[in-house]
Amino acid sequence: MTRRRPPPALARRPGRVAAALGLALMLWASPAAAEIAVEHARGRTVLPAAPRKVVVFDLAALDTLDALGVPVFGVPGGAKPPSLAHYDEARYRRMGTLWEPDDEAINAEEPDLVVVGGRSGPRYDALAKLAPTIDLSSDPADPLGSELRNIRTLARLFGKETEAQERIARIQAGIASVHARAGQAGTALFVLSTGGRLSAFGPGSRFGLLHGPLGFRPAAPDLKAGIHGQPISFEFIARTDPDWLFVLDRDAAIGARGQPARQLLDNPLVRQSTAWRKGQVVYVDAAAWYLAAGGLRALQTSVDQIAAALDGAR
Repeated sequence: MTRRRPPPALARRPGRVAAALGLALMLWASPAAAEIAVEHARGRTVLPAAPRKVVVFDLAALDTLDALGVPVFGVPGGAKPPSLAHYDEARYRRMGTLWEPDDEAINAEEPDLVVVGGRSGPRYDALAKLAPTIDLSSDPADPLGSELRNIRTLARLFGKETEAQERIARIQAGIASVHARAGQAGTALFVLSTGGRLSAFGPGSRFGLLHGPLGFRPAAPDLKAGIHGQPISFEFIARTDPDWLFVLDRDAAIGARGQPARQLLDNPLVRQSTAWRKGQVVYVDAAAWYLAAGGLRALQTSVDQIAAALDGAR
């Protein structure tokens, strides 16, 4: 019987055969291997590959992506923090607003990923029918924890885990430093001004960072935790008499006309408060606390400002 001999090239180079077979298997498996599963507020979304054409309808997510240097294709129109004002330039596609994404534009552009959250969160179901969509709304039961998870989710999607974790570590260190001092700093009240009216927010509210992770004792612990806070008067501030008064001027944040918070609060009743008399009225960065709250840069700004206020306390 004549034994068939393998072709000379293959007989002499068995390693080349193995490499060729391995390459073939890798190419065959690569589509599945490239899939990315993303857990988010509305469940689980599987992306076929790392997204390149990204549309963002959440300013916290946009703040994070911008801080990490991740390119974005489409954004909503409307008010943005100064740090994100460049997204109003013509090179970024307008895709509707936070509350009303432009379905036709999204369908036409076929983005690899749409990000919603907060104000745009209710549009998740409709947008998920047009393109892969994730909802990065924060969890009211764990605002800071969910915000940090959202930052890590975006960082993992775009290969920015190391940078994001370094920045998260700085935020956590800042929070720990403030918390260590806030318990001895007296009571605090967080108020929002808009249209000449005031509302207060306590523990468990959308601005609960102040009383939870940052550790300030609430001057009014029984405030309702609704999304719009509890309407209050100047008399309420005088009666509650907080040691610290943190004020968010919503009109300034959204560019609306209205009496500035500094003028609104400069009245005889508020001037009676301990916070006013001790110079402990802090006008927080409205864009960081209201527009892009929970974003990577916004969180750092918020924590740094409170830390600086404690440093300057007399």
